[in-house]
Amino acid sequence: MSGNRGIAMAGAVAAAALLLAGCAEPAASQGKGSGTPGSAPAPSGSGPSAGTMPGLIGKTSAEAEALVKPVLPKPVEARSAYDDVPLAADHGQWAVCFQTPAAATPVTGDASVEISLVAPGTPCPAAAGASLHPPKGSGPAKTPVPSADPGHPKPKHPKSDPTPAPGPKDVSYRNCAEARAAGAAPIRRGQPGYSRHLDRDGDGVACD
Repeated sequence: MSGNRGIAMAGAVAAAALLLAGCAEPAASQGKGSGTPGSAPAPSGSGPSAGTMPGLIGKTSAEAEALVKPVLPKPVEARSAYDDVPLAADHGQWAVCFQTPAAATPVTGDASVEISLVAPGTPCPAAAGASLHPPKGSGPAKTPVPSADPGHPKPKHPKSDPTPAPGPKDVSYRNCAEARAAGAAPIRRGQPGYSRHLDRDGDGVACD
């Protein structure tokens, strides 16, 4: 009797264990799709990762592209900083004057980068798109010199004739020696200092 009772109890324990196992399995399978913590798969990334825009101003075009490449997959768009200077096909050594986006700006992987360049030895303009060689005549207008009041023009001073030399004064010489000492001899008739008493031969020339 006691042996049969032990067998019956063992069978009951086994049946209970099977029942518990059957109930636990649906619960486990139910938990997989229920969104409970630890059971759901890790979410995948929903977009490109963010980064920080490096500083490119002052770098060469080749250096700028090398700095941007680890941050943004898109190629760098290069252009000339001057509107009247075409960008060379080989612009790797051209210097960066302006960049978009600005340095230290947070960017995403789909952002576009633009750089404005100048040829080696050329200064950067004040703003992108300026002209390096402005056309002639486009400089600042010259300020006209103010003229006199049009209603009261300055009178024109006529050119004065040279002052005529003063006429010779009436001179007389007591003798030819005095006339020669004065540097006046010979003295012709009609000239200052001529006197009949100095013209002894009467030929019209005194002190000859």
